[in-house]
Amino acid sequence: MSWIKTKTTAANRWRALRWPMLLVATAMATAAGALTPKEAFRAENDAAMDKMMTAMAVKPSGDIDRDFAAMMIPHHQGAIDMALAELRYGSNEQLRRIAQEIIVEQQQEIAAMRFALGEPLPPSVPSPTQVGVPAPRASTPEHHDHTH
Repeated sequence: MSWIKTKTTAANRWRALRWPMLLVATAMATAAGALTPKEAFRAENDAAMDKMMTAMAVKPSGDIDRDFAAMMIPHHQGAIDMALAELRYGSNEQLRRIAQEIIVEQQQEIAAMRFALGEPLPPSVPSPTQVGVPAPRASTPEHHDHTH
């Protein structure tokens, strides 16, 4: 299976590192009016695909299960990244709902694969169901509990 083998090169490391930088640059360019939402969406999706393909190119370890997870986890993360772009720029409510479901389902599957391999799970974070919308606040001082 030499087609799976890949060298860890400076170019591959650069591709993996540029993803967060591209997100910031895209957001800044969009806010400044330099990119249309369509251009920003395309840039984020291209970056997500590039990041995913780089991360999926793993050197076989000899452990089929570990190799499967090593390729599937970045594949699922790519789906999450693309779904986040849909939530940022999309307007079709049905597709936005599907994007929300993709995020939740893919996060659960990533966690299940890591758990199956005995790897530590990442810390829990709220699912970004609505990008840019602040999370609801707990309770306000005006809230009174009248059940005591």
